Amino acid sequence: MVADFRFGVGLHSAASLVEVQEAARRAQDSGFDVLHVPDHLGAPAPFPVLTAAAAATTTLHVGTFVLNAGFYRPALLERDTAALRDLSGDRFELGLGAGYVRKEFEAAELPFPSARQRVDHLEHTTTYIADHVPGVKVLIAGNGDRLLTVAARHAHIIGLTGGDRAADGDDDPLADRIAFVREAAGERFDALELNVAITAMPLDDSGRPDLTIPRRFLPGLTDDQLLRHPGVLAGTPLDMADRLREFRDRYGISYVIVQAPHAEAFAKVIAQLR
Repeated sequence: MVADFRFGVGLHSAASLVEVQEAARRAQDSGFDVLHVPDHLGAPAPFPVLTAAAAATTTLHVGTFVLNAGFYRPALLERDTAALRDLSGDRFELGLGAGYVRKEFEAAELPFPSARQRVDHLEHTTTYIADHVPGVKVLIAGNGDRLLTVAARHAHIIGLTGGDRAADGDDDPLADRIAFVREAAGERFDALELNVAITAMPLDDSGRPDLTIPRRFLPGLTDDQLLRHPGVLAGTPLDMADRLREFRDRYGISYVIVQAPHAEAFAKVIAQLR
């Protein structure tokens, strides 16, 4: 059975209650299914912002993309998760990651654990949440083997980065990551929702995306390679819709999120897919 598409959009500014709630209503009216807030020091605080967004909408889900699990003790995160679940009417989705920015741990006056320790804590946090707030969907996003193993075993939604390179001939890093998840998930795989985050897409009629964000995270790739990366869309709204249909047909990816500046342009793509 072909899964229905779901679409998410990030929110990176929360200067006022009015701004947050207007953004949430626009997202809902534009066809988005989920509004996300990231978890970085200097960015909006996820839980109060998402509570405000949920209060202004009726069908829009709200979620974190993604919380740094290393910032939280599981029992305290469980308390906040349960509260937002209840206040949103079961519209909260908890996105988790292992954390990777050393400077943010230092600014929070927390030790910066090794990669193994961070993933171990992510797994502990995820299993704690599953035991104490079982009705909340959990998304885990990442690319490494250990993190994707945790995601495959415990999450409901797998956030895929698209890999560290573009597909080239028989070399398809996204397909490789999905095959890895399939093996690690076993019988759970068919129930998982696969997600990809778009970091660049056209904002005008030129069909050309601004590659600033993918260049920062994938500095070793040429512009041509970036344009072929799964996290980048190009062309007309129909072209982009066709590519997303290909993602669903080839990889089973049905959940797509975009960045806040993409919301208006991506609404035209959503219209092609519904």
